[in-house]
Amino acid sequence: MDNKFIQIIKNKWLRSITLTLVLVAIIICAYFVINFAIEKAEIADIDLTKEKLYSISQQTKDKLQNLDTDVTISIYNFGDSMMDLANQYARLNEHIKIEKVENLLAKTEWKTDYGVTDTSAFLVITTANREKMIQEYDLVTIDYSTYEQIDITEEKITNGILDVTTVVKPKICFLTGHNIYSEEYFQYLQNAFTEEVNEVEELNLITAGKVPDDCKVLVITALKEDIKEIERDRIIDYIKKGGEILLLLDPNLENVKLTNFQKVLDEYGVSVSNGVILEGDSNKMVSGAPNFVIATINSSSSITKNMTMDLNVCLMNPGRLTIASDDKLQEKNVTSEILATVSDKAFYRTDLQNSSQSKISSDEDANGNTIVAMLTKQIDDNTASKLIVFTNTVFATNMQIPISQSHASYALDFSNNKDVILNSVSYLTEREDNITIRKNIEVVNYEVTEAQNKMILTIIFTVPVFIIVVGIVIWILRRRKK
Repeated sequence: MDNKFIQIIKNKWLRSITLTLVLVAIIICAYFVINFAIEKAEIADIDLTKEKLYSISQQTKDKLQNLDTDVTISIYNFGDSMMDLANQYARLNEHIKIEKVENLLAKTEWKTDYGVTDTSAFLVITTANREKMIQEYDLVTIDYSTYEQIDITEEKITNGILDVTTVVKPKICFLTGHNIYSEEYFQYLQNAFTEEVNEVEELNLITAGKVPDDCKVLVITALKEDIKEIERDRIIDYIKKGGEILLLLDPNLENVKLTNFQKVLDEYGVSVSNGVILEGDSNKMVSGAPNFVIATINSSSSITKNMTMDLNVCLMNPGRLTIASDDKLQEKNVTSEILATVSDKAFYRTDLQNSSQSKISSDEDANGNTIVAMLTKQIDDNTASKLIVFTNTVFATNMQIPISQSHASYALDFSNNKDVILNSVSYLTEREDNITIRKNIEVVNYEVTEAQNKMILTIIFTVPVFIIVVGIVIWILRRRKK
C-alpha cells in the first residue's frame, strides 16, 4: 500500500470525524436553542397521565374561572415543577400573576411575620388587602391508615387563592352536647370543610343562647340522648329563619327516647328507624359485608346534576328514612327529593342480636328504601329551609375501618363519601360551582364488591395458568415434530 493511498484514507477518516463532530455540535446547539425558546415561550406541558396528575384539575378551573380580584403568587426556593404548575394558574385567569422571588432582601417582613429563613421554601398568595403563606411542608399530608405521603399542592394553592379573595366564608356549626361520637372523629371532615374555604365551629346551644345569625349550615350527628326543650326551640327558630341543616343520623339502635329531637324532624316530616338496612345484592356492598351498603346518588339530584359521572356513597349500618305522605308534607309546606336508595334485594333488621349476613324470617323487605334525602321547607315567599339527611354518621368520620389484616381506611375515604358530604354543604351554602369530584392522587384502597372481587381473582389466577398450559402444549407439539 503506497503512501498516497494511505494519505487518501487518512483524509477521508479525518473528514468523517470532523463532519461527525460538527453534526454533534449542531445537534447540541439546536437542543439548547430549542429548549431556551420553549422556556421563553412558556408553552404548556402536555400531561399524558390518565388522571392528569400534572395538570390543573377541572374543579380548580371551575372555582377560579370567575375570579375578578388581582392575585399574585410569589414563589421562593422551589424548583421548575412548581413554576410550571404556577404558570398554569396564570394561563387559567388573567387576574393571577406569578412572581419568582430570588432572595428575601426586599421581603424581610416575611421573615418577621412567618418565621421563614433564606433556606425555606414557600409561596405567598397576596391581594391588595390579604395575604396567605404556604410553606413546603403544607403541600403534603400523610394518610395515617397507610402512612403514604400525599401531594396536595394544587389543593393548597387553589384554596389559598379562594381564601384571600373570599370576602365572607360560610360558617358551619357542629351541634355539641349530646353526641355519640366525640369531636375527634370529625376532625378530618372539619378540615375538609375548612380547606373548601368555610369557617367551622362547635356550637353548644345551652351556652350560646341561639344558633348564630351567620350560621349557614347546622351539622347534627348521632345523638346518645335527647336534646333539651330550649335547644329544640332554638333549632326550630333557626329553621323558621331559613337555616340549613346537614343531618348525619344513625338508626336509634338503643331505642333512646328522642321526643324533643323528633319535633325538630317533624318540621320536615321525616323520622329515622330503630333498625338497620342490610344489602342482599353483592354488587351493592363492600367485600361481601352486607352492612357496608353502597348506593348511587341520584344523578339528577341537586347535588349531582352538573356532574358527568356517578357518585357512590358507602353507608355503614344505615337506618331507614321514613318520609311523611305527600298530603302531610304539603300541610307542612315541604317538598322532598330522594337522593339515594338501596337495592331491591336489601332487607331491614330490628333483631340486632342475630348476626346472620343473610335475610332471616324476622327481617322485612327494604326494596328501594330511602337512606339519603333532601327536604325543603318553604317558610314564606322569600325564605326556605333545607335539610339533607343521611341515615348514618360513621361514613362521615375519620374512624378507621379494617379492610384487611394489615390495612385500614378512614370511613370518609370509602367510595365517594367525602365528595358527597362536601357537595352537600356546597349546595346548602349556595356555592353550586363548588360541586365536583375532587382530584385524588392518593393510593386507591382495595374496596370492591363481591362480584368484582371474584372477577379480579379469576383474572389473577386463571390467565397465568392458561398461559403456562398453552406454553407446555406448544413445547410438546414442537418436540414431536422433531
